[in-house]
Amino acid sequence: MSDSANNEYKIAFMPSGKRGNFPEGTKILDAARKLGVDIDSVCGGRALCGRCQVEFIEGEFAKHGIFSKHSHVSARSEPEKKFAVRKNLGNDRRLSCQSKLLGDIVVDVPQESQLHQQLVRKDFEATEITINPFVHLHYIELPDNCSAKKTNVLNQIKKALKDQWSLEDLKFIVNDWKEILPILKASEGKCTVAVRNKKELIAIFPGFIENCYGAAIDIGSTTIAINLCNLTDGSIQSNQGSMNPQIRFGEDLMSRVSYCMQNPGSQEKLTQAVRTALNELIHKACNEAEINPEHVLEITIVGNPVMHHLFLGFDPIPLGLLPFTLATDKALHLRAEDLGIHINKHAGVYVLPCLAGHVGADAAAVILTEKPYNQKEINLIVDVGTNAEIIVGNQDKLLAASSPTGPAFEGAQINSGQRAAPGAIERVRINPENFEPKFKVIGSDYWSDEIEFEESIKKIGITGICGSGIIEAVAGMYLSGIISQDGLMNESLIDKTERLIQQGRTFSYFLHRGTPEVLITQNDIRAIQLAKAALYAGAKLLMDKLGVEKVDKIRLAGAFGSHIDVKYAMILGIIPDCKVDMVTSAGNAASTGARMALLDTVSRNEIENEIRKIEKIETAIETKFQEYFVHAMAIPHQIDDFSELSKIVNLPEKISTQKPKRRRQPKSLKI
Repeated sequence: MSDSANNEYKIAFMPSGKRGNFPEGTKILDAARKLGVDIDSVCGGRALCGRCQVEFIEGEFAKHGIFSKHSHVSARSEPEKKFAVRKNLGNDRRLSCQSKLLGDIVVDVPQESQLHQQLVRKDFEATEITINPFVHLHYIELPDNCSAKKTNVLNQIKKALKDQWSLEDLKFIVNDWKEILPILKASEGKCTVAVRNKKELIAIFPGFIENCYGAAIDIGSTTIAINLCNLTDGSIQSNQGSMNPQIRFGEDLMSRVSYCMQNPGSQEKLTQAVRTALNELIHKACNEAEINPEHVLEITIVGNPVMHHLFLGFDPIPLGLLPFTLATDKALHLRAEDLGIHINKHAGVYVLPCLAGHVGADAAAVILTEKPYNQKEINLIVDVGTNAEIIVGNQDKLLAASSPTGPAFEGAQINSGQRAAPGAIERVRINPENFEPKFKVIGSDYWSDEIEFEESIKKIGITGICGSGIIEAVAGMYLSGIISQDGLMNESLIDKTERLIQQGRTFSYFLHRGTPEVLITQNDIRAIQLAKAALYAGAKLLMDKLGVEKVDKIRLAGAFGSHIDVKYAMILGIIPDCKVDMVTSAGNAASTGARMALLDTVSRNEIENEIRKIEKIETAIETKFQEYFVHAMAIPHQIDDFSELSKIVNLPEKISTQKPKRRRQPKSLKI
């Protein structure tokens, strides 16, 4: 024990291991702050928020020279007792802001009390997200004689923040003293202020406010997704999504750029459409979570360059013309009120940086999530969407490009295609012996050949086929010999199965007979071939630039990438050959990256630094891209080896369709 004559005692904090000597009567929270221990607090030690909870550990700790006992800490104060009744503080927990040092003590700081706690993304592979947001709340109490004069009010707030929170030299974004004064009078000078990046005071709320919120938003060309998060603990309060209303101006990115080219002044319509949709989603999320939109104080935005420009009000036309020039590739710090976003008007809007003309902030978010710059293995990361963004490389070098896959992977431009929704066929298997299919639809757990299937789809029906379904259908048709390597229907099978029917000069495959009928047409197959060839060619080009023939692992990001069966993606030739168990889904990595940037200040700095190091490749001006594209039209590929895939799948022989009568039936396949 410390020398009692000096009235000074030892204290050690776990798990950090930080320790020091402090005078008797020192508050545990004050000792933690002086030692740089990570303990959260909003109320400033007034036993209101309860975020500074700790546990005191009894026993002898030889390493620290401490014999720790509960009696070495003061008993519960009256404010602490009141909090314990109000919030059900456990017997083992104490508020560090109320507990005083009376002897040597070891203090355990639980994870939920740590200011920079980490969340683990539980879907797909674990991703740690550190909670260190741009915005923090601070509770202050002003003197009873709070002046009605602007200068004095602002000075009193500044003094309180300095005295109670050690915050100095703040810029007051909230400076309407006529607006501030009623708040202070109504709350008798007790209020909660929101400080952004320890530099800006952006909001003042009456009384004690425990939580504030932020929104991570992914603006895709097809859909808009939002995660409304608690900035204190990172928890998702609500997630919402909707179709991007810009679709009425064009199905894909270039058609929207063309619309702006052909209709001068129309850009404002597209900008307003996406902002209106965004506001609707935010307020829908706030209503679901019962959150006041005024308490939403930070937003992060990701999206491809065209969506990025249209949302911000930048001219998108240069993105439709070589050399595909960005208005800016820098990260942006903006205000909600300047963008017409209906939350707290002083809320910050952080837009992640773009990489190149068609590699946007969504790709930056994917890179932030996957962190290939920290890995030795050669990564291929593909964010599959209307415009596929492709990243290849490792810690030594990263290359990025985009490839115009079009909307076929999302069910568009497909005869019976639709977006992923209840009733859509999402899984397909075709028997190579009799060419009969079975399938699953979104909203049912059963295959179509199971007894329970019909009952399970009574309410949802069968409405069409989505992107993952069409991929598996075409791959299954190839494996069963219904189509050849070049994607043409094998007309010699028309007498062997009723599933294959002639329609004019072409043939179609009946996947489902009903209302509506679900047919896979020759045009559908061609649309998928064009999409997959563009994606494969982009990946091949980057691998060539990097000087590698194989990659160690492949990550498929995006909503489509989350649902596709990776084996069938490789069978079709969407991605290069790789060990199948090293091809995994990254989920909606762009949304995760937006959330990381929302919750962790360091993540913003990290991605801004890493983006500068990435080499950008423009596929449109690369002469080899067309060559790679032509070869990739074949299933899985005209010349590239798929030895890893061949270990688990019996691929059909490469047979020409010019003389269908000479075609040999493939062997029975085990898939």
